Amino acid sequence: MMKHWAVIVFAAVLETCWVIGLKHADTWWEWLLTIAALVYTFKLLLNAGDHLPIGTVYAVFVGLGTAGTVLSDIVLFDAPIEFMKIALIGVLLIGVIGLKMVTPDHTEGGQS
Repeated sequence: MMKHWAVIVFAAVLETCWVIGLKHADTWWEWLLTIAALVYTFKLLLNAGDHLPIGTVYAVFVGLGTAGTVLSDIVLFDAPIEFMKIALIGVLLIGVIGLKMVTPDHTEGGQS
């Protein structure tokens, strides 16, 4: 089941890419990559939702994607580093890790 959690992490990385693309895409191929990342992200989420509780999948995806987007903004686009922003990302990641730890894995058919 670790594979399905890895898929969620990869989907969150793709989310960060398409969010950046929405703001910074200028050419047709950049827009094409942005749209492809967006579509593939949700395909990955649907696949993970077949094997893990969808509420947890979505919460983990959104949390990691939010953290990735904020950190990308700081690293790639020189957004100011603010202590409160970093602290809140830390709290968000603690929640994501907690959700992963308390969520039992399951497969189709209800077996663990």
